[in-house]
Amino acid sequence: MTEQRGTAGEAYEVLAVRYGTRQTTAAEVFLGYAGYGEPDRPLGMDYYFWVARNQARTIVIDTGFSPAGGAARGRTTLYPLPAALAAAGLTADEVGQVVVTHAHYDHVGGLPAFGAAEVLMTAPEYEFWTGPMGGRGLFAHVTEADEIDHLRSLRAAGRLTLTGRSHAVAPGIEMTEVGGHTPGQAIVTVATERGTVLLASDAAHYYEELDRDRPFSTVTDVPGMYAAYDVIRSLAADPSVTVVAGHDPLVAERFPAVADGVWLLSG
Repeated sequence: MTEQRGTAGEAYEVLAVRYGTRQTTAAEVFLGYAGYGEPDRPLGMDYYFWVARNQARTIVIDTGFSPAGGAARGRTTLYPLPAALAAAGLTADEVGQVVVTHAHYDHVGGLPAFGAAEVLMTAPEYEFWTGPMGGRGLFAHVTEADEIDHLRSLRAAGRLTLTGRSHAVAPGIEMTEVGGHTPGQAIVTVATERGTVLLASDAAHYYEELDRDRPFSTVTDVPGMYAAYDVIRSLAADPSVTVVAGHDPLVAERFPAVADGVWLLSG
């Protein structure tokens, strides 16, 4: 990835929108935590989707969990999707494209609301979850069957674009397959006036994963997850790149709030 820095008219505003939360522990979050020889500790986990917009377009990255999907797993919904979008100053009808970084329940649950948008995800991600392995127990528990069926229906209707390892979503926005957490997990980079915002999504749920090289507990490929960390850290070596972890409450501390539940990531 080359540096992305847009001109004033082309550069994007990038927002993180927190719609849900829960309380968990380090032992639940980090794979093989007992091996680190540290006492367990409480951790918060926040649930976000992201918005990138400029004068030409509005793109949403991931869509959150559905009310049913969140409730089934004991997650706390802070804002239903329409209210979360409204907090960011938009409606679903204004969104031209939705990037799905991966197919877990907390990233695709809101897709039906975006009835006019093109949906994009990596081909390996779609093929895995709609194939025979996606329904096996250790994988399927983080998905909803009707949401995977919705992806199939979007594909049949010609609204789901399957991408390769690297794909230009729009001028200044690129999605890159890194794998690890899921077979086709993607990260998204967005050009802003101040440099590049790198939306790690679940390639790095927490900054601690990158800072301390600690894999997350839900993973399809552990070496692939380590490799994804290496990709993110390599990109972040450029001081113009700002990394945004996918579920970390520290996002609320590292970036300025612009509305209740909304943080400005683009400077």
